[in-house]
Amino acid sequence: MPSHSETRFVPYTAQLMYEIVSDVERYPQFVPWCAGLRVNSREKTSTGEQLIAETIVGFRNFRERYTSRVTLDPANYKVDVVQTEGVFRKLENHWHFVPDGEGCRVEFSILFEFKSKVLALIAEAALARVMTRMTQAFEVQAQKLSKQAV
Repeated sequence: MPSHSETRFVPYTAQLMYEIVSDVERYPQFVPWCAGLRVNSREKTSTGEQLIAETIVGFRNFRERYTSRVTLDPANYKVDVVQTEGVFRKLENHWHFVPDGEGCRVEFSILFEFKSKVLALIAEAALARVMTRMTQAFEVQAQKLSKQAV
C-alpha cells in the first residue's frame, strides 16, 4: 500500500498552517487536482469539529469523487482525514503542526490504496511528484496569506 510521510520546517506559524489545512472548503482554490469540495455535515466534538466532506479530484479527463471524515483538533493543531466511501480502498492522511521558533514543523503522512489496479499503478508511479506538489500548495497558500496580513 503506497504511503508517504515527511516532516519539514516552514517559516509560518502552526496556527496559520492549521487554519489553511482545516479550511477544506477552500481546497479547490489552491490544491492541485482538487476540482471540487463540499462539506455535507459539520458537528462539534470534545476536541474541535468533525466534518463529512465530499471531494472531486480530477486530472485531464479523469474525475473521481470520494467522501471523507475530517477531524479537526485546533488546540493540538491536528487534522486527520479518513475516506468513508469512494475510489480508494483505503485513504488516511494526518497533519500535525508543531510550533518551532518563528515557524513550525509540519508533520504530514498519507496512506492510500485505490480500488482500481490501473489507478494504483498510475498513482504509485507519480507518488513523489504528486506529494511534493500537494505539500507545496499549502506552503504557497501560507506565503500568500502571510503577505496579505502584513
